[in-house]
Amino acid sequence: MSARPRVLILRALGLGDFLTGVPAYRALRAARPECEVVLAAPAALAPLIPLTGAVDRLLPTGELRPVPWSGPPPVIAADLHGNGPASHDLVRALGAPVTMMYASAADPRVAGPRWCDDEHEVHRWCRLLTWWGTPADPHALRLATPPDEPPARGVVVVHPGAASGSRRWPADRFAVVARTLAASGATVVITGTTVERALALRIADAAGLGHGAVLAGRTGLARLAALVAAAALVISNDTGVAHLAVAYGTPSVTLFGPVSPRLWGPPAGSRRHQALWLGYGGRPGDAHADQVDPRLLRIEVRDVLAAVHGVRPAVLDGAGRPTCSAGKKNPPAGGYPT
Repeated sequence: MSARPRVLILRALGLGDFLTGVPAYRALRAARPECEVVLAAPAALAPLIPLTGAVDRLLPTGELRPVPWSGPPPVIAADLHGNGPASHDLVRALGAPVTMMYASAADPRVAGPRWCDDEHEVHRWCRLLTWWGTPADPHALRLATPPDEPPARGVVVVHPGAASGSRRWPADRFAVVARTLAASGATVVITGTTVERALALRIADAAGLGHGAVLAGRTGLARLAALVAAAALVISNDTGVAHLAVAYGTPSVTLFGPVSPRLWGPPAGSRRHQALWLGYGGRPGDAHADQVDPRLLRIEVRDVLAAVHGVRPAVLDGAGRPTCSAGKKNPPAGGYPT
């Protein structure tokens, strides 16, 4: 057990949630440099912990499960998970003298700022820490590149999966996009989790790509991060890989359906990242539903290709063929949360 005082951050969610919390982790690290910063999150995220430069250790924790804490209470416990009793009670149970939480009508015991539904996820957690006297920079999103994962440089990453059906653009449309990019000379690879491998193979077949282009189920999280960092372009649904592209400054096109990019998208005004959204206002849909959201279905292949041309015109112009080692050997098997 560490002899240093410890700060505990609860964010037991997926990859995108982890990445949108990075500025908040960095703010706590800067405010308490003498402390060990511990993140309670899923074990699958462990390969990314050293890449933040802000978290010392991951404490494997399931979503809304008790934090397996041992030893003296942390000096600070921050709830970066939600704004109600379900997560607040898990943080309170640690006995920290300072608990950073959002106030809500459901939990009147909390002293803290009020939760705002209409707020970008990155800014939400920066605002929480700033209220507690710990200024946080919402632009501090970048990650270091994994040191031991030689990347395939210059590929176009197509990521057709997402944790729920409401956020999955149709596979046949992804196939047309992949086929068009490959015909322009791009080296296209298809990524995803182990359970998304069948989807990726189906898209590769429809696009006329060999199965060597399918990396779904064959890349652990560290290798995926290295691949995205070295890619020419990332095309994906609104899921964790889109946030990896932002973390590495890799040009990206992200397709949004139930939830507006105003809440979960790339930094506003970025010329490297194009967020496609045809929601025309209104409240967000159900990001966890099984059926594809109608707003996502409004996005056509031509919209995606136009966005690709806007952020990375050389990919469609056939200006040079990227080099790629994908498919020459099998990387370590693994999966990752979205």
